Amino acid sequence: MNARMNGLRMTAILLWSIIAIPLAVAQVSDQARQRPSTCLAVAQALPHVIYASFATPVAGRGDPVTITYAGHSTYVIRTPAGVTIATDYSGAYGNDPLPGVVTMNKAHSTHYSMNPDPAIEHVLHGWGENGEPASHSLMVDDVYIRNVTTDINRYGLVEPNANSIFIFEVAGLCIGHLGHLHHRLEDAHYAAIGRLDVLMVPIDGGLTLSLDGMSEIARRLSSSIILPMHRHATPLSEFTSRMGAAFDLDFRDTAAISISIDTLPRRPTIVVLRGV
Repeated sequence: MNARMNGLRMTAILLWSIIAIPLAVAQVSDQARQRPSTCLAVAQALPHVIYASFATPVAGRGDPVTITYAGHSTYVIRTPAGVTIATDYSGAYGNDPLPGVVTMNKAHSTHYSMNPDPAIEHVLHGWGENGEPASHSLMVDDVYIRNVTTDINRYGLVEPNANSIFIFEVAGLCIGHLGHLHHRLEDAHYAAIGRLDVLMVPIDGGLTLSLDGMSEIARRLSSSIILPMHRHATPLSEFTSRMGAAFDLDFRDTAAISISIDTLPRRPTIVVLRGV
């Protein structure tokens, strides 16, 4: 039995290297290889999958992370060490207090700023320069930040690798922000993303991917907590009804939620914070 298990694990590792590594290596620096992601699966959709986070000690594992909805597509993540991160930062939301890290996507001007406050220590663009994809692999105190690039498709004009899904790994949690996602994800994207305990997903159903496409992605990632954003006038039921009975629905009367690896809900839950 042990020989069979070892054989399956070696097969999983080989398949991982064939399918996922070319994409991931193109998107991460030497720093990422020195500090491996704790959220990437060795292989997916195979028996006896082993997640890296199960074997890798994580500083602060189990400490709470606070996530606050600031507006539009901006969530503010506060780590146990006090690092503050504002997602899809345009300067309109998430400024009080001023974040130490901001991520941006350039599909629309409401998702980035070309003149952020110079006091912001880390400004991470979801797009690269000279046609190259963005590649982020950054440790900021207790949080590791990386990205998986996606394409921009504005009115039929495709700009490859011009947007990013940002992933924040902190206190044993894997937190993902889909950004201004325009297209369905391929298997290589899912492999590069890995496990996500918390998923921030745009549900406008128009300027980003359709609600059918977005709910398909959210169902496949099967995160413990799904945080809608970028709603505009879309009725929440248009998204939640597509997610099916496997996902619970939790409306909060506050804009913030405190999450730890030990307090994740037993069933996948769509959490709607105040203001969404």
